[in-house]
Amino acid sequence: MPRRALDNPIVPAVLGLLLESDAHPHRLLADLRERSAHHAAAVNRGTLYNTVAAMAEAGWVAALGQERAGNRPERTVYRITAAGRAELVRRLDEQIRTPEREFWSFLGAVAHLGALGPDGAADALAERARRLRERTADDERRLAEALAAGVPRLFVIEAEYALDLARTETAWVESLVEEIRTGTLAWPSAPADRGRQDGPDGD
Repeated sequence: MPRRALDNPIVPAVLGLLLESDAHPHRLLADLRERSAHHAAAVNRGTLYNTVAAMAEAGWVAALGQERAGNRPERTVYRITAAGRAELVRRLDEQIRTPEREFWSFLGAVAHLGALGPDGAADALAERARRLRERTADDERRLAEALAAGVPRLFVIEAEYALDLARTETAWVESLVEEIRTGTLAWPSAPADRGRQDGPDGD
């Protein structure tokens, strides 16, 4: 199994789930998608199965046996090992201690916001703020339901973090929209048409 499978960012999440309880990959995939919108978008069945196989080869998880539910195929149940627990602790400690500048598509888009023009930028940002508010309200509802159902707060602490980030982003975006629409954010004049300057008739 390629070593790069062990570098997959879902490794700590999978080890963390197995720390809570033994599980087969199908259950792990469902739990990852249920708990995190990021994982729901990033994880597919093939990636997860390859990652679990690589972790088993590395000795971080161990197969306990087969489990069958109804007419479904047998599924291998895995348990985290002492080596897996140590690896989880090592990775979590490093990730929590070390802030990283991760690439964020929105940050890249904001860097070229001027290309939209003031009206286009304000409209696009206002739409983003609206969608953020809707998503945040839905995430708040789901978090409240989880806590009301007795899920320990420590198990959903990442949801609180994500909500705080979303609220902060929404406030910043709405403030920027207001600045654009009131003219308090200076907007440079549109650059000259480069096609006219650099076309076949240009110097």
